[in-house]
Amino acid sequence: METMKSTTSYIIGLGEALWDVLPDGKKLGGAPANFAYHAGQFGNKTLAVSALGEDKLAEETLAALDEKGLEYIMPQVPYPTGTVQVVLDDEGVPTYDIRENVAWDNIPLTDEMLAVARNARAVCWGSLAQRNVVSRDTIQQFVKATPKDCLRIFDINLRQTFYTKEIIQESLRLCNILKINDEELVSIGRMFGYPGLDIENKCWLILGKYDLDMLVLTCGVNGSYVFTPGTMSFQETPKVEVADTVGAGDSFTGAFCSAILKGKSVCEAHRIAVEVSAYVCTQNGAMPKLPERFLDKVQPCG
Repeated sequence: METMKSTTSYIIGLGEALWDVLPDGKKLGGAPANFAYHAGQFGNKTLAVSALGEDKLAEETLAALDEKGLEYIMPQVPYPTGTVQVVLDDEGVPTYDIRENVAWDNIPLTDEMLAVARNARAVCWGSLAQRNVVSRDTIQQFVKATPKDCLRIFDINLRQTFYTKEIIQESLRLCNILKINDEELVSIGRMFGYPGLDIENKCWLILGKYDLDMLVLTCGVNGSYVFTPGTMSFQETPKVEVADTVGAGDSFTGAFCSAILKGKSVCEAHRIAVEVSAYVCTQNGAMPKLPERFLDKVQPCG
């Protein structure tokens, strides 16, 4: 199994593996697993990389991953498996209470992980799983081991106070694609000392300063943008009946990444990502099965 993983080119979600404890029960979550699951629905080989505890919840996690058909590298460590209390407001928008010092804070860097990193087609990670030095070092070493042509997606995912300027800057240096939402952009603008700029100019500034290939900005109901050097794509957000928005951003990133890797233009990939994430908003939980109509759109060009 391990040798096979090391010779397969994967799209990888890297970071927190956890359970979202929602009002109607618990669901497997965490941005990396959500991202890997959605990218995998488009026919890609995907992998979720994290750590689990030595507890009953770890067994449930592995069973849930197997049920979703998700491959994973998740060593077990002597910390509890991660959980998050999720409260939804009237619009279905979540707030999170994230348990600290859990398994995914302590992801060990293994030879198997490094072998997979060296062959990666894309890797997506965020700021949350870097709140503890153990996982931060693992994530940074993993990303540094990926090939030059790998899509390195930093989906910033600011949560509570679990980030610092230094962590953000280091990941901006490591990534070639930044995914951020409008609220996070305000926070980053304050942190980096350019609050006076409008949204677009902040994005152009970050794109140039960190030599990024793309910057993806999502603004909820107000649409989304993809900035690349010299061009900008804008898409309206489809009007849908929202069940909850948990995992919508991860599905956007998974669909966008899949479409780019299948040879779609930035504009086409952006449109597909917007439609997929709008659909996920109409479903409960982060990992609904996508209808065929979306999957057909991400066939290779030509």
